[in-house]
Parts: sequence; C-alpha cells; structure tokens
Amino acid sequence: MNIKQYLPALSWLPNYRKNWLTGDLSAGLTVGVMLIPQGMAYAMLAGLPPIHGLYAATIPLVLYALFGSSRQLAVGPVAMVSLLTAAGISALKPSGPEAYLLLAFTLAFLVGAIQFLMGVFRLGFLVNLLSHPVISGFTSAAAIIIGLSQLKHLLGVKIPGSEHVHEILLAAAAHIGETNLITLGIGLAAILVIKLAKKIHPAIPGALLAVVAGILAVWGFGLDQVGVKIVGEVPAGLPGFSLPAFDLSTWRALLPAALTISLVGFMESFAVAKAIQTKHKNYQVQANQELVGLGLANFGAAFFQGYPVTGGFSRTAVNDQAGAKTGLASLISAALILLTLLFLTPLFHFLPNAVLAAVILVAVAGLIDYREAIRLWHKDRSDFWMLLATFLITLTLGIELGIGAGVLLSLGMVVYRASRPHVAVLGKVPGSPFYRNVQRFSNLEQRPDVLIVRFDGPLYFSNINFFKDNMAALIAGKGAALRLIVLNADSISYLDSSAVHALEEWVQETKAKGLEVYFTGVIGPVRDTLRRWEMTAHIGEQRFFMSNQQAVDAFDGAGQQEQPDAFSNYVLQSN
Repeated sequence: MNIKQYLPALSWLPNYRKNWLTGDLSAGLTVGVMLIPQGMAYAMLAGLPPIHGLYAATIPLVLYALFGSSRQLAVGPVAMVSLLTAAGISALKPSGPEAYLLLAFTLAFLVGAIQFLMGVFRLGFLVNLLSHPVISGFTSAAAIIIGLSQLKHLLGVKIPGSEHVHEILLAAAAHIGETNLITLGIGLAAILVIKLAKKIHPAIPGALLAVVAGILAVWGFGLDQVGVKIVGEVPAGLPGFSLPAFDLSTWRALLPAALTISLVGFMESFAVAKAIQTKHKNYQVQANQELVGLGLANFGAAFFQGYPVTGGFSRTAVNDQAGAKTGLASLISAALILLTLLFLTPLFHFLPNAVLAAVILVAVAGLIDYREAIRLWHKDRSDFWMLLATFLITLTLGIELGIGAGVLLSLGMVVYRASRPHVAVLGKVPGSPFYRNVQRFSNLEQRPDVLIVRFDGPLYFSNINFFKDNMAALIAGKGAALRLIVLNADSISYLDSSAVHALEEWVQETKAKGLEVYFTGVIGPVRDTLRRWEMTAHIGEQRFFMSNQQAVDAFDGAGQQEQPDAFSNYVLQSN
C-alpha cells in the first residue's frame, strides 16, 4: 500500500526544499491576511457571527493541507457555500442563534461525510452530472443573489433575508428612503479601495486595507453613534470543540442542502485546483483524493465551531501568484488566523458591516460570467438555452431548486443527445476506396442500388426507434432501385439487449423486402455482444466486412462472396 496516495503531504513534506520556503511563507501570509476579512464577511453572509468565519479558516486548512492533493488550493469559507448554508438552514426556521449554530455544525458534518464517502468509494466522476453551461448559469445567478443579499448592510437598512431576487428587490425598494448615507459612503469607499488595490497588484490585501480604514473611520469619528452598524465584540481565543447534532430528523432536513454544497463545493474547488495545477508539473490533482481532503476539512469545521468550507477561486489564484509551492502555505495561513484569534480580535470591534458587505460584493462580481453566455449564443445555442434556463430558475426560485434543475437539465440533454445521435449517409470519394458524409462533401459518388449509412453512437433502448425510423426514411428515399444496405458500425460502441432484439427484427424485415444487409467496421465489444446473442450466425458471417469498399465489391462480385481467409479473423474475432 502506498501511504502517499492517502496522505499526499508525505509527497512534499519529507522532500521539502529550502528554496520553496520563501514562496510558501509569502503566500501563506498573503492568503492569511485575505482570509481575515473574507472569513468574517462570509460568516455574516451565512447568517453566523463573524468569528465563526475565522474558526472555519483554521483546522480545515490544516486538514486539507495534509490530505488534499492540490498544493496551491486555498480552502476556507467562500461566498457560494456561505449563501447555500444560509439558504439551507434558514429554510428550517431555527428557534434562535444557538439552534442556528448547531445546524451549521451539523451541515458541515454532513457535507464532510458525503464528500469523504464519495472519495473513498471513488465517485468523483459524479461531478460530471453538471455541465459547464449549467455551472455558469447557476454561478452567475447565485452571485447576483449573494450581491443583492448584501444591500441591507450596504444601505444600512433592514431587509428580510431571502434567496429570491424579486423579494430582495421589492424589500429594498420599500426601504430605500431609510438609507444611511454614511454607511453607504463607507461601503462604496471600501469597494473602491479593494478594486484599486487589485488593479495595482493582485497580492495587495485590498480587503484588509478597507477593513483597517473602516475601523479607523468608525473609531475616530464615532460613526457607530450615528447609525453605522458595526461587528461589535468579537470573542478572543482558539475555537473550542463543538458537536453536531446526530438525530436523523435533523439530518433528513439538512440533506438537500448538504448534497448541494457537497457537489457545488467540490466542483468549485476541483475546477480551480486543476486550472492551477497545469502550471505545476511536479504533482497531479486527483478527484477522489480531493473529495477525501475536502471531506476531512469539513469534519474539522464541524468539530471546531466552523461551517462548510471549500476551495476559493480568488484566494487560490493569489496563493499561486504569491509563490506557494506546497501545502505549507496553507499551514502558515492557518497559523496567522490562530494568532489573530489569540491576540487581535478586540481590534475588530469597530469594523463596519458595510465593509464586510463590500468584500463580498467585490468577490462575487467576478462570478457573473456574461461572456460565456455571449460565446454560447454564437457557438452553441442548445447550451446557451440550458445556461439561461438554469440562470432564470436559480434567480427566481432559489439556489437549491436552481442546482437541482441544473442537474436535471444536464442529464436531460445527455439523454436527448444520446437518443438522437448523428446519422450520416456515405458516398465514395472519386478514384479512391474511401467514403465520406454526402452532406459535408460535394461530388461524392452515390449508387442508386447501394445505401451506406454510418450511425454515430451506441445502439440501445433509448435510440433504437430513432435508428429504425431513420433507416426507414433513407430506404424509402432510395426507391425501388435499392438492392444493398451497408451499415457502417465504426462509431457504434455498444449494443444492449433491446438493441440486439430490434436489430435482429430490422435485418429480418429488410431481407424480407429483397434487400441485402451488410455490416462494416464492427468493433470488438459489439462483435462480442452479437456473438453472445448468436446474431453473427443469424445475420451470416459472410455479411461482415472490414471496409465499405470491400462490402460493395463483394456485392458486385468483384471480390469473393465469402470472406477471404486473410481477413476473416480480423473481421469476426474479438481482438
């Protein structure tokens, strides 16, 4: 057993190089500085006291650094997962802050369990249930919901929490006259500071600068006395041990949110980890190990007063740009957060909520991917409509319904495309033995007595009627002159039992009309299936050929009617 496979830190820790330390130290401190305001802001977005965002950026980081396969991924609280946490818990209407907190711990535990078990049972491929257009539409809509949810902090007014855009906008419009202009000014100034810092250099901690400036402004001018909402007392000390709820009724209630966060969190994390890993050739990101690492990170959040975490886009990019070479960078980030918890939390007393809202708004603005919608409109309309449908469903009906609809749309599109594969009529390239699609090339030779068809997909229960209908239409189109049908099976990768039965009936019906049916290019696994069902003997071994030209020559009598000994083994055997 290779223990490095299960504990990836052993791949870099024993072989650590001195020249890596500078990059890891720089990246760890930079990301740690980013995590302080972001963790507090995202905890507020999740409906939790800001301190729990810092708790979620300690033990989870350490566990992921040891068990995750990416060396640059920066794990911790993120905007999307924070909103999903708020949506999932708020729907249960907890009785008070303590009940809400217990549900947050329990949700982190369930997310950890789902991801860990998916990794152990090697189910990382399930992330493919969501296509890129669906992810793009869902993420863009969720980013808008996240942004609008911060209006109450940016304007300094009371707006009921909701994940439905129309409800947020109506409530904001009803209270717009109550806007605290000082709060609004602080929020807009914080956005400006963060954006300008990012333009100057991505490694500059713009969010931290905005936090420091906001604290100084409120403290120096006593702005909390004129209606500016502040964080208030932030508990000092390390995160204590916490226990999630272990009753099945709570688990059942949280399961939809846990499944959503597990999939969305893993997708977000794995996508950025793979993108960064392409720049580093000394390791590989493994989907199943990522699930194990993220699962253990969420267990750490559950048992140490955090809430669900995953890898973040912006922090990972900064981590890489700042020079991170190994997971030591994450360990340094966690150490910086722990030092903050021990000694610096009193400094955050005067932190304005508007500044934390600004941090969230800047972070989610980059998630609205309108360029992808424009590209799909010009290049792939079916994917565009799938993106738009997911976007609108998420925007109007909520996050969880949006992701559920996205999964159904992705699966539906797979089934639709599989049930209607491409069918090509082939013609001969003049002066050669090659055949090509008559719809794509001009001047191909087509004989009135021969129909050569290529079916580009597996034949199984969901598309066999599509196959028979297409063949019937093509046969009718040829008319009375037709004598031979050649089914080119180069692209038929699979036959199920329904297809075998239907194919047998089709061959019988076609031969009853006085037409010959030949098969060419049948691949090994399909030959195996035909042999198991005794279809090879039923159709006739002499009707299987290596190429379209060989089949036509055999029909014309230019070649032998029986398969030549030199080719029969290659045509009919499984190897």
